[in-house]
Amino acid sequence: MAEPTAQEINSGTKEVEARHRIDEAALTRWLEAHVEGYQGPLEVRQFKGGQSNPTYQLVTPGHKYVLRRKPPGKLLPSAHAVDREFKVISALNKVNFPVARAYALCTDDSIIGTMFYVMDNVEGRILWDIRLPDSSPAERRAIFEAKVSTLAALHNVDYKAIGLEDFGRPGNYFSRQIDRWSKQYRASETDKIEAMDRLMDWLPRTAPDDDMTTIVHGDYRLDNMILHPTESRVIAVLDWELSTLGNPLADFTYFMMQWVMGGGERSGLADLDLAELGIPSSDEMVALYCQLTNRDGLPAMDWYLAYNQFRLAAIYQGIVGRVRDGTANSPQATAMAARVGPLAENAWKYAVKAGA
Repeated sequence: MAEPTAQEINSGTKEVEARHRIDEAALTRWLEAHVEGYQGPLEVRQFKGGQSNPTYQLVTPGHKYVLRRKPPGKLLPSAHAVDREFKVISALNKVNFPVARAYALCTDDSIIGTMFYVMDNVEGRILWDIRLPDSSPAERRAIFEAKVSTLAALHNVDYKAIGLEDFGRPGNYFSRQIDRWSKQYRASETDKIEAMDRLMDWLPRTAPDDDMTTIVHGDYRLDNMILHPTESRVIAVLDWELSTLGNPLADFTYFMMQWVMGGGERSGLADLDLAELGIPSSDEMVALYCQLTNRDGLPAMDWYLAYNQFRLAAIYQGIVGRVRDGTANSPQATAMAARVGPLAENAWKYAVKAGA
């Protein structure tokens, strides 16, 4: 029997896991008081997808909502910031950027045990395989172009005009991010990885200065967006847990890692015949992004690719640490441990290309 695909593993909803069950009566009372137009009765389901913040579908006779909460248990500092997710989504609602409508935030842990917020359930397609196996070459190209166009639109938003001037600290973005992820990596460390040690020494000494500050998503990838049911356009960007104000090139080059990584349905495109599949080349993606953001071009990308692979390795190690601590929600969390070392080694290869 074939192994289930990421699409099969992560699509749809399931019964709420025992460790994530909530007081539905208390939640109903809160929804009645805080969500405009809410009318029960309520059915609660849990999404299968591997979110670090447990995510639920709230089903009523007339409407569906989504609830995202902090997980119970021991958490890393600054992680699982659902209040920041709510803030950025609410702000982006003002400029018709494709996000779900945000309804209300609950900071009272006594309701369901941890902080949470409620937003609309957007009906569409969440695709988990970046190879887009069920799409035609023309649709693949259109979806990849839509992803870049949507990211460029985010970076073109005037964050001050929508009330996000205090959403982050402009300046020294890379240095602050390297420091953050180094600390979180150390807090979650389970094995000694020399490449990570070398990166944590080299990256801060070579970090580029910011040329501009924008809203950055922080984890911009295919399965963090909802596509229109039949059209090749993005109708909602999801999972804003890592969003902040920062250097847009960090966001864009994180997305561009796909072109230098191989390894299958969620990992990368490097081992595929892109022309045959209809997937644009990395140069085409860079050209489109630069056109939409009025850039003349991008600097040499080796440093950015080293940084982003280091950052992803630290994120994966954080998931490994949550498995150790009993708070991981992703059904694939235990598989992350095997990815950290290879990512770190590949990051160091790009660091060497950049002069390390």
